[in-house]
Amino acid sequence: MSWLAKLCETYEAAISRDLPGSAKLIPISHTLQNAHINIVIDGQGNFRRASVLEKTQILLPATEKSAGRTSGQAPHPLADKIQYVARDYPAHGGRKESFFASYEKQLAAWCGSKHNHRKATAIHRYISKGRVVEDLLNAHVLHANSEGNLLADWPHRTEKPSIFKVLPPLDKKKRQNKDRPEIEQGDALVCWSVEIGTEPDSNTWEDSSLWQSWTHYEAQEGGRSTGLCYVLGEAAPLASNHPAKLRHTGDKAKLISANDGSGFTFRGRFTDPSALQACGVGFDVTQKAHSALRWLIARQGFRNDSQVYVSWAVSGKPTPEPMKSTADLFAAELAFGAEERDESEGGMDHSVDIGASFAVRLRKYMAGYYAKLDPNEQIVVMGMDSATPGRMAIIYYRELLASEFLERLESWHRDFAWPQRYLTEEHDPNGKKKSRRRVSWPVSSPAPRNIAEAAYGRVLDSSAPLKRSVIERILPCIVDVRPFPHDVVVSTVRRACNRSAKRLTDQYSNVESEKAAWRRELGVACALYKGFYLRHPRKEQRRNYSMTLEEEKRTRDYLYGRLLAIAEWIEEVALRVADESRPTTAARLMQRFADRPFSTWRTIELSLQPYMQRLQSSRAGFLVNRRKELDCVLAAFLPQEFTDDRALSGEFLLGYHCQRQARRKTDGEESQSKEEGE
Repeated sequence: MSWLAKLCETYEAAISRDLPGSAKLIPISHTLQNAHINIVIDGQGNFRRASVLEKTQILLPATEKSAGRTSGQAPHPLADKIQYVARDYPAHGGRKESFFASYEKQLAAWCGSKHNHRKATAIHRYISKGRVVEDLLNAHVLHANSEGNLLADWPHRTEKPSIFKVLPPLDKKKRQNKDRPEIEQGDALVCWSVEIGTEPDSNTWEDSSLWQSWTHYEAQEGGRSTGLCYVLGEAAPLASNHPAKLRHTGDKAKLISANDGSGFTFRGRFTDPSALQACGVGFDVTQKAHSALRWLIARQGFRNDSQVYVSWAVSGKPTPEPMKSTADLFAAELAFGAEERDESEGGMDHSVDIGASFAVRLRKYMAGYYAKLDPNEQIVVMGMDSATPGRMAIIYYRELLASEFLERLESWHRDFAWPQRYLTEEHDPNGKKKSRRRVSWPVSSPAPRNIAEAAYGRVLDSSAPLKRSVIERILPCIVDVRPFPHDVVVSTVRRACNRSAKRLTDQYSNVESEKAAWRRELGVACALYKGFYLRHPRKEQRRNYSMTLEEEKRTRDYLYGRLLAIAEWIEEVALRVADESRPTTAARLMQRFADRPFSTWRTIELSLQPYMQRLQSSRAGFLVNRRKELDCVLAAFLPQEFTDDRALSGEFLLGYHCQRQARRKTDGEESQSKEEGE
């Protein structure tokens, strides 16, 4: 129950802050929902006009039962569907059961109490006339056939009316015509605007006095049983139904749900059909906790299919988000700093220790959070997922001190930092020139979403559960400083090596070519391999790799990676001189090279000879320098290691990538702008 207590504390801290309208928390006994129709009436309950709303989310009063309804009869007090608010819905061929009687009874009780509101009273006067559907038909908001029955689909060839565009289609099981998409106009949710004199705020979903009126009425007239609240540890009115709609307005999954009256979830264990014996939570507690959680998810939640992760400070102070990369998290102050960008090539200075400079800037940035947050302040990290449409579970939960949380997050960004490829849009502030894309290589840890895509691809729907599992396994590595999963590292390295198969397995948007996507995944693979060995479970196996080219490093795998990068560079320049565009031999044979380096190097070396002859006349200086580099790398091998044809580890990608990155400072003659812009 600690998560409920922390969320209640967060609600109390946030509700006291002066937040703008769109960032305010949802009041108790209210919920969010998408509205489809707005009916405007006057203070006497007379119809004025109506219109269709597109993608409009409103705040509406709700009972404990209606806020969590998934099926059955549970009317909202004010705004609700046509089948609830319209007495004449059955007379116009409504295919769903009419719940007008329960809706009208509930609204009448509110209007007859001491907490009534004049706008609610005007709405009750109007719906009592029983002509809601008729008025909407006359206003051409709803549409019926010649017999006056509501249409399920648009029979004409003209453009469909707006109501047919905003309502979701019915399931095939509910359609009369299985082959044609149909809607039920009775599903349209109606919200109200009451124009009284010259009052500026006519919309009921924006009237705070109306919210307070319903909150006070519901608190006194709810009729809840009193019992022990497990969160407060004291007697309080208990909630029998807990809110849903945590991830979005159509979300029916609940974190707390029990039914022993019909489903017999706890048969033989409890005597109370309402399951209050299993879990007693106060009404105010569950309303505040779920409102705070819904607010946090909307503001700073990380979504991955059905998964949602959110982290926050109980005090409401800003905290860094653990599911973001360093470049996204510290974009302005760290990842895209002016000193790290090379204006001519979009690179960085690899003649300095970029790992040390990155660590200094990272520490300075985190120091800003250390200054804002008290060391003993509480930070909560929470992950949720739903196995079925109606049930949600907490799959990850941690409570940490602020100092502990910041230290662990800093450790993740430092251990898994590596130059990553980022494509950014640069806009002309005067608006005269077209925006252009710039490639940069900031030192950054990869985001969990990018790690999952690099390990298992990015488009196959069948891989969605696998990607959810990967992200679920990565979060403890960030928050709990656990070793990184070895199988994810192996999968990422193998995909980075298998360049020729990418076009068969992945799809890319117009702004990202296959080559650009491979470069991004190469950076992710290097970051994971480096971080894995920094946190290796066995201390004697731990290694620390530099992000700068280590010319003194003599390990076999690292040297083979450097050889492949130099060979690829020579062929790329030769192809560019001849104005040819095709994959290099090194790119095509990269997977084979990783499996059998010595035998494959012989093939690559022989294929370089024609290109070297071509460069002898046009790029003699460039060729001399590259031959010197090849000789230096070959001389660094031990003879028995060079002739060893065993498969290479992921370390060869580090040598390959560092050699490619170092070339950005030495390749002044051959511009990289064309290469990076592909």
